[in-house]
Amino acid sequence: MVAPLRPPSGNEPKLTDPLGRYVIVTFVKGTNMGPYEAARHIPGVSGHELSYVANKHFSIVLLNEAIADLVNAHARLDISQAWGDGTAAAADGTHMDTYLDNLLSETSVRYGKPGGIAYHHVSDTYIALFTHFIPCGVWEAVYIIEGLLKNTSEVQPTTVHADTQGQSLPVFALAHLLGFDLMPRIRNWKELTFYRPSKTTEYVHIDALFGEPGKHVIDWGLIESQFRHLMRVAVSVREGTISSSTLLKRLRSGSRKNATYAAFREVGRVIRTVQLLRYLSDAPLRRRVTAATNKVESFNRFSQWIGFGNRGVIADNDPIEQEKAMKFNALLTNAVIFHNALDIAEIVRQLLEEGWEIDPEDLAHISPYLTEHVNRFGEYSTHELGIQPEAYDPKLDVDFTPLRDQDLPAAGLGQAA
Repeated sequence: MVAPLRPPSGNEPKLTDPLGRYVIVTFVKGTNMGPYEAARHIPGVSGHELSYVANKHFSIVLLNEAIADLVNAHARLDISQAWGDGTAAAADGTHMDTYLDNLLSETSVRYGKPGGIAYHHVSDTYIALFTHFIPCGVWEAVYIIEGLLKNTSEVQPTTVHADTQGQSLPVFALAHLLGFDLMPRIRNWKELTFYRPSKTTEYVHIDALFGEPGKHVIDWGLIESQFRHLMRVAVSVREGTISSSTLLKRLRSGSRKNATYAAFREVGRVIRTVQLLRYLSDAPLRRRVTAATNKVESFNRFSQWIGFGNRGVIADNDPIEQEKAMKFNALLTNAVIFHNALDIAEIVRQLLEEGWEIDPEDLAHISPYLTEHVNRFGEYSTHELGIQPEAYDPKLDVDFTPLRDQDLPAAGLGQAA
């Protein structure tokens, strides 16, 4: 977890016990405790030392690398197959309280109080792939693609789920051009329009969904004329020349007469119509979308439970430090998830040795967001930090193939669409 961490110079850290200090700082910052408050409960460290290490040895880039290493380790555990195969992720934000006098804080209309949004991309295996800290006033959908592109772990999902805020026509279009399958959970069905491929197209059983005959027709000519430009924009986003969030903000606020916006909107109409039809006709897909969005909402609650310090208020006023605070929290939360997964796997091994038959579907219903065995308060012991742990065993003698086979009909329909 702490292997990528180092001073900005790249040299060896001049600390008495760098590994131990990095672990302690990750715990302190991940729980949102202040360094001087934490030093009162951790023997052998000072508040100044904790603050210095956090500021000088940790950066957003290094924290992202540490998170990616932990995600990779979690993906190698057989027990993670009980929850998913890593091909899907869900994105959602949760409100974080901040002090009002800083550059990022806004008063949220949705939550009715000042703060920012911790926006997480959570894998179907329960672990967070990437985390942003964004203002309350932005449309969360513009960050859906950004987190997928910035995720550097070996877990690279191709399907992304979100709540109702995750659906907008330009986002559907860009996700499709970049090879992602955007499948949000949509609440306001009555406000959405289904688009016909031509004016003469009619359907026997579902024609009422498309409104009046001859209306709401896709402009294929516009898509064809702008297709090269759309692909150039998608390549620019993929290569990092322009961020997806910046592009989507411009498309959302740009002129409706702009040709680029019109083309993205038209492609988005096609993709969203197909996705809506898939959602209506595929009951297993609807269950997967609901399960994925429930996972990310559970992760939000779990990460806030981990970040109990200072009553959950982000005390830093610097936007960079606020972003780091969210990264620390995601790193520590992922570490607890990883540890819980190891504990679950060890219990399964003991049951197998005792002759129990383990059904993979039973394991699929167990969540690694366990808190009963974690004591957040008191004096924190550090005497075991210097003990070299034994290598963990990622293998588990359980066949998880039946869980993947259950998803084959829905996956086949997605490919056909």
